[in-house]
Amino acid sequence: MFTSILILGRQPRLGMAELESLYGPERLQPVGVSAVLLDEQPGDVAFQRLGGSIKLAKVLTELPTTDFSRLLDYIQKTIPEHLGYLPEGKVKFGLSVFGIQTNVAQLNRSTLSIKKTIRQTGHSVRVVPNNELSLNSAQVRHNQLTSPLGMELLLIRNGTSTILAQTVQEQDIEAYADRDQKRPKRDARVGMLPPKLAQIIINLANPSAGSTVLDPFCGTGVILQEAILMELGAYGTDLEPKMVDYTNANLKWLEDKTEKRVTGATEVGDATSFVWKEVEFQSIACETYLGRPFSTTPPQDVLQGVMQDVDTIHRKFLRNVAEQTPSGFRMCIAVPAWKTPNGFKHLKILDSLEEFGYNRVSFVHAEQEELIYHREGQIVARELVVLIRK
Repeated sequence: MFTSILILGRQPRLGMAELESLYGPERLQPVGVSAVLLDEQPGDVAFQRLGGSIKLAKVLTELPTTDFSRLLDYIQKTIPEHLGYLPEGKVKFGLSVFGIQTNVAQLNRSTLSIKKTIRQTGHSVRVVPNNELSLNSAQVRHNQLTSPLGMELLLIRNGTSTILAQTVQEQDIEAYADRDQKRPKRDARVGMLPPKLAQIIINLANPSAGSTVLDPFCGTGVILQEAILMELGAYGTDLEPKMVDYTNANLKWLEDKTEKRVTGATEVGDATSFVWKEVEFQSIACETYLGRPFSTTPPQDVLQGVMQDVDTIHRKFLRNVAEQTPSGFRMCIAVPAWKTPNGFKHLKILDSLEEFGYNRVSFVHAEQEELIYHREGQIVARELVVLIRK
């Protein structure tokens, strides 16, 4: 039975693949394009390690209608009983809808109507107004809607029915911002890997609990940082000594800030030829060499030259990893994909992975071509590739 439902982030297929890696496809059921049911108790979901999900909610019921007025009637009738389980104090209430035909004005009128119903039960209440059909993370967290006296109800269309759920956890946007912007060492030249994307990459590599993750292109250490927060060992190498120094400084900052003990090592090393022997590692999670950055679409001959150079580096890297890893070894690498007017261009090596000793993992709930992290206006995107050593 599906007891949890998650609202996925800006690129929902990345979040879907992440959950499939951790829980398996049979325990997931997509709901529309932005949500997924999960066969796991909400309290057992390691939500804070999920980079691709923004809300975790417990399923309350599923109603055989998508009509907003009828859904509102149901909430009005049942909320007094629900309030009986809350402690004494002022109730904070919010309502978010996904896929239901309504508008913000009607939604706000409805929450005011629910507010009257709550007051009639003898509770004081504060309602969080909607600026959009769903409350954002800042609103949920600032208004304490996941606290014992908080209540954010979700109405999520599921075909011809509607799932009613209550949010139990919301992504911690402040913590993500701290880990992204307050680290002592950052370098825009090598790209800014968002912590949420780093989490997704690690979860797609799916390391076992307590094992060590290797990042052969560690840069400023974002993936290693997130691995440590997941109680994993961290082993990082980079071609540039300055990047290794940056990683060490950032991991020391993380250790001081969180009291998480850093287990692992860092070394200077070229990922195309280095022999990783300082620490035994069980998986690889990394953003590889993305090549030259572009602010506008480059001429075709320039792009082809960059793609060829980057492809050569990846061929050497994957050959080097294949020589040092056993059959069944799993890794997730974020490689470049280039946005052009005719769609994305991909690394050529992705068409010949088997020749290098790898099988590319396919997902039930996400197509391979959907696993591209991209922002509007960017030329160089990140394609997430999950590999198993043959």
